[in-house]
Amino acid sequence: MRHWTFVFHRRWLAYFAAAVIFAVACGFLSNWQHDRGLEAQHANELVARNFDSDPVPLTSVLSSTHAYSPNQQWKRVTVTGVYDTADQYLVRNRANDSGPGLEVITPMRLADGSVFLVDRGWVPSPDSGVLPKSVPAPPSGTVTAVVRLQPSEPVLRGQSVDGHSVGTINLPTLAKLIGGDVYDHAYGQLDSETPRAANELTPVVSDPPVADTGMHWSYMIQWLIFAAIGFFGLGYAVRLEYRKQVEGDPSFVRRDSERDAARAARRAARRAKTDAAIEDQLLDAQGR
Repeated sequence: MRHWTFVFHRRWLAYFAAAVIFAVACGFLSNWQHDRGLEAQHANELVARNFDSDPVPLTSVLSSTHAYSPNQQWKRVTVTGVYDTADQYLVRNRANDSGPGLEVITPMRLADGSVFLVDRGWVPSPDSGVLPKSVPAPPSGTVTAVVRLQPSEPVLRGQSVDGHSVGTINLPTLAKLIGGDVYDHAYGQLDSETPRAANELTPVVSDPPVADTGMHWSYMIQWLIFAAIGFFGLGYAVRLEYRKQVEGDPSFVRRDSERDAARAARRAARRAKTDAAIEDQLLDAQGR
């Protein structure tokens, strides 16, 4: 045991502590990737459940203008009212496959006096300037729209209100700008409307998001492997140090010699057995 006492020296205790800290960090990162994977899985299940759900009245899903649950994202609801283009806002920096553009947020005033915000669709950015000179108008009069619910977006630094354009769909901000009893926790991405607009906008979303959990599960396992590698490396370093400690010790030199001799004897026995088997095969082939 005297050759192992070096593991209790301060330097090796520090190595062990570092390996433990590294393993704990890897464990936290693995757990984080696990949680990310569960979030992605939940998001996929939510899309599968809600994206093509049968439309139901808005008030049967949102009990008030301040109600919303994350499990209601993508759920299809019907809303009936009159579009108010006077308080229409454009959301900047909304690119899609066609290039840079903007999304059109139009308030719909409902029969009870409340206001629900509808993302009517996407328009391309103009060749010059930030905002287009005009936006296709929504249907006039009473309109029944089918929309997919979406949560309010966060406020982004530097994305301020500029006239009738905003940098993000932050519903509390838009509610203050529009005034009145505005749904400030959820808005709707337009799916269809009756009557239809004379010039329809490009839908923001027409197909469900691709179901993908990413590489989170793989990364979770990789972090656990990294933690194991840390301890393996420590064990390998300890063994190397132990070999240095016992180098030249007569008892260990003798033991190594005996072990090497035993290995050589086993190899010789295997070779002899193999040679004998070959000779037996040759004799059998010759009929002897």
